[in-house]
Amino acid sequence: MPGFRCSPLIPWLVLAGLGFVFGLGEDLDRPLIGPPGSPIRLHETDPGLKTALAFAEERYNRGSNAMHLRKVSRFISATKQLVKGIRYTITVELSNTQCKKSTMLRTCDFYPESHQLKTEVCVFEVWDVPWQGSSTLLKQKCQLKADLQTEETNNVMDEIPSQPLERSVELLGQFKEFMVKYNKGYSSQKETNQRLQIFHENLKTAEKLQSLDRGSAEYGVTKFSDLTEEEFRSTYLNPLLSQWTLHKPMKPAFPAKYPEPASWDWRDHGAVSSVKNQGLCGSCWAFSVTGNIEGQWFLKNGTLLSLSEQELVDCDGLDQACKGGLPSNAYEAIEKLGGLESESDYSYNGRKQNCGFSTSKVVAYINTSVELPADEKKIAAWLAENGPVSVGLNAFAMQFYKKGVSHPMKIFCSPWMIDHAVLMVGYGERKGVPFWAIKNSWGEDYGEQGYYYLYRGSNACGINRMCSSAIIN
Repeated sequence: MPGFRCSPLIPWLVLAGLGFVFGLGEDLDRPLIGPPGSPIRLHETDPGLKTALAFAEERYNRGSNAMHLRKVSRFISATKQLVKGIRYTITVELSNTQCKKSTMLRTCDFYPESHQLKTEVCVFEVWDVPWQGSSTLLKQKCQLKADLQTEETNNVMDEIPSQPLERSVELLGQFKEFMVKYNKGYSSQKETNQRLQIFHENLKTAEKLQSLDRGSAEYGVTKFSDLTEEEFRSTYLNPLLSQWTLHKPMKPAFPAKYPEPASWDWRDHGAVSSVKNQGLCGSCWAFSVTGNIEGQWFLKNGTLLSLSEQELVDCDGLDQACKGGLPSNAYEAIEKLGGLESESDYSYNGRKQNCGFSTSKVVAYINTSVELPADEKKIAAWLAENGPVSVGLNAFAMQFYKKGVSHPMKIFCSPWMIDHAVLMVGYGERKGVPFWAIKNSWGEDYGEQGYYYLYRGSNACGINRMCSSAIIN
């Protein structure tokens, strides 16, 4: 069953929506690889898309208080997904025309003056049921393009200035420092030049992430800065995005007894093991679940164990090992297996192999698992009382995250596009900015000693949508 695949990559859909920011190619014709129900990219000439977009535009104008009609001035991206009908997700720019709503003109020209266009970037979700002849606007999210700070960034990925790359002393210095710090080596001068070009483009991407972030995060050079988006996708990212219809219902968690304290961190109470590294394997779901069980076992038995992710990669028949999985499946698999071995007995190697599980080596078990409510205050209260929580999130902006509290705009970090599983270990504030403390599984040389800090209080990046925990009686 497909589910999470773990990646520091900005999801393809977000990148398509950010095409106007980063100047990336759109490649809209290529469908995603996946089972029936997966999103498929659409070209703007698609007939069904045209109809859905016209419907969204009409509903937008009907609900607007503006005097003039607005229409699509630029197509950015679109997908369709079969969900008891067809769900279109469309990202476009809308601009003012010179036609008043009360007029019935066949043509409506845009204003020639750019300041009167008042261009907005809009994301629409339209649910179309052709056999019923019905369409519904599920979602409309618009924001002034000027507010997104993209007025001058359409060509941000322009070619490197007139001097050749080898003469860019500052860039070469940064690249050399990167290679030394992360022990990078390349097979030829040609590959080195290619990696330098990718590195340069990624620097620009990180700069744009920095300008769009609303928190205190710092973005820049990371150990992933010499890889293209496609390389990240093929190595780390599951082409299956969030398939909510495949998620099994879980038992609801019992509510917390008390309101959440102002801050809490299970690292201060001995319930969190050291940061691990999933390597070139999409097994974040296994690390998220074992981290949760490590905390639960500590709270019940007073001993912090490092549990085996490799056991899940090899022996969990419900998930797809390095190709992704769901925490809910992993809990079920652990119950069926009879428990987890220790990391030392069943060590991690980052690839699927024959199951070598032995019941005689089980050091921890679970009785059941539960799903937490989607309210962040309730999640905080439950976490403070009951231990670290397995969570899912949209990994937007994580590729180039260095430190601070990350707060991406919701329009770019959709809560429906969850593609990474992590461990929520605590929460608090930094200089008045509320955050979730998140244990990642990309090694201690990622982020803040292996941790990612995400803004708390706005359901950022879907952090509230998939929270769960094992229960040990």
